Amino acid sequence: EGGTPVPAAEIGTYFAQLERQGIGINFGTYYSATQARVSILGRDSRAPTAVELRAMQAVLDTAMQAGAMGMTTALIYPPSSYQTTEELIALAEIPARYGAMYASHIRDEGRGLGEEGGLRVEIFHLKAAYEPGWDVLMHEAGVAIRRARARGVDVAANLYPYTAGGTGLEATIPSWAFNGGVDSLRARLRDPVTRQQLKRELQTGSPGWWNIIEAAGGWDGVVLVNARNADNARYENRNIADIALELGKDPADTAWDFVLQGEGRVMAIYHMMSERDIRAALTFPWTSIGSDAGAAQNPGTVDALGLPHPRSYGTFPRIIARYVREMGVLTLPEAVRKMSSWPATRMGLNDRGVIREGMWADVVVFDYETIQDLATWDQPVEFPVGIDYVLVNGEVVIDHGEHTGALPGQILYGPGWGNAASTMN
Repeated sequence: EGGTPVPAAEIGTYFAQLERQGIGINFGTYYSATQARVSILGRDSRAPTAVELRAMQAVLDTAMQAGAMGMTTALIYPPSSYQTTEELIALAEIPARYGAMYASHIRDEGRGLGEEGGLRVEIFHLKAAYEPGWDVLMHEAGVAIRRARARGVDVAANLYPYTAGGTGLEATIPSWAFNGGVDSLRARLRDPVTRQQLKRELQTGSPGWWNIIEAAGGWDGVVLVNARNADNARYENRNIADIALELGKDPADTAWDFVLQGEGRVMAIYHMMSERDIRAALTFPWTSIGSDAGAAQNPGTVDALGLPHPRSYGTFPRIIARYVREMGVLTLPEAVRKMSSWPATRMGLNDRGVIREGMWADVVVFDYETIQDLATWDQPVEFPVGIDYVLVNGEVVIDHGEHTGALPGQILYGPGWGNAASTMN
């Protein structure tokens, strides 16, 4: 979502460049099943032939040996949404050979892939969107994952502590319209007949597409936050229903015109989760904390995705301030575990995640009484307070809010790095 992906054959070169220039964080990456697909099929929605599928597997194998941590998907987004469960199971065989992980923004096959593909599964930002499903769906998800784990399936999930998600406004468009890529999408949106068909499918549903508008409870739960257009910037931080009313337009036309007019990916916030479900998910012993945010190119600016969401700056201090200190949903040791040793264990980082002799010293020093997230929906890029020091590999990188200039970060390589365990036929 955040830029041009690095081809599998160039991952090693990319890592070497990062090591030469120096980085302030430890860095590892997955390789997307969608990247493998696009490298062979482009952005067409058709199924791969047997030969093409083997070529996609070979691309993934190259990525695993270059040091990728595992395979990832984002199954609500085209062209990832075009991938069938059978295709993903075949691709998952490659990271499974190395003991790597499959991490997914799920459609709903995540646990099944873990059982049939034979590898670890991580579900991105566990949530129960759409108000009629609040309480019930999160409970059901918890039961299903607990039972799968009891059967021996290595499945877990992470979440961020906010009741709204954020992604491109184009997620409101049925998936088939993306067949062929962005230019094809724009042509379809400009065609009145095709647009009417797309609008009908907002009501009737569309195969392979998750209706994120319904999940937000309607267009009034969809807030434009980055129009990528100077003329449309005045509508930012307002919901699509209100903007449409002012313009005298249909909400879908309003949103999709913004998509067409944007110079880049137009971003929106989708208010669709409940606070009760967040608290419930935090108490599951197998959940960890993830921000679902990109890095910011400059301090105090919107992240690299162009999405002004408070999770970028507030996620981790918010867990301690709100859910430990204020609400008592978690104990402090349990919260720290969900942000350190548990994700390190999941990722197979055996020399990180706890403070112990012989481990890499990745340490955050904070004041429990004063730590606080300050990022809000209206002011999403505010730094937190109460964090005194951040050490990366034993060197102080942040000293009372100021970067020291140190760049001690390391590349975190996946289990397939330099390991030709897979034989591609």
